[in-house]
Amino acid sequence: MVCQLRPGILIMRSPIAERRLRVGMPIGVALLGALVFTSAPRAETIDRVLAVVGGQLITLTDVTAARDLGLQSAEGASDPVRAVLTKLIDRELVLAEVERYAPPEPTADAVDQEVQRVRERFPSRAALDAALGRSGIDEKHLRETLRQDLRTRAYLDQRFPAAAARRQALIDEWMAGLRKRGDVMDVYLPGAVNEKP
Repeated sequence: MVCQLRPGILIMRSPIAERRLRVGMPIGVALLGALVFTSAPRAETIDRVLAVVGGQLITLTDVTAARDLGLQSAEGASDPVRAVLTKLIDRELVLAEVERYAPPEPTADAVDQEVQRVRERFPSRAALDAALGRSGIDEKHLRETLRQDLRTRAYLDQRFPAAAARRQALIDEWMAGLRKRGDVMDVYLPGAVNEKP
């Protein structure tokens, strides 16, 4: 019989109980550990953040949606994710400027026409719905994106009314300035991202 004294407690154990405790304790701990690890939810990648611009996340899903819906193109780039991501970063920088200067809101008809242009890129409504579903967005989100694009165009038309060749040079110079002073964290690494999140 083993007798242990703990503060305020006297415990009496037989040699058999003592052996069971020494053998059973590690087995119990192992079983508890196995139970915890097998019942814990497995980590699942929901999406990959590729950049943060002024606090706005740009994810792999955003890049894929922009490309699949024809909102941005990779134009034959060797790294299509990088090409579209760069355009989405620039878009966020411009949208921050658009919000500061608040150009006129586009009409509902103008937004409807843009939505119709996107629809025409797909052979059927089901194909468009499938592309929206893969992107995790709905038509309301698409309309909002297109509304923002129309506001951006209106802003650029107001700010850069020069002739086409001169206008593009002015816009490129302005964009370079936005990139320099913009709050951009680009974490995309070529080859480290699969097309599907």
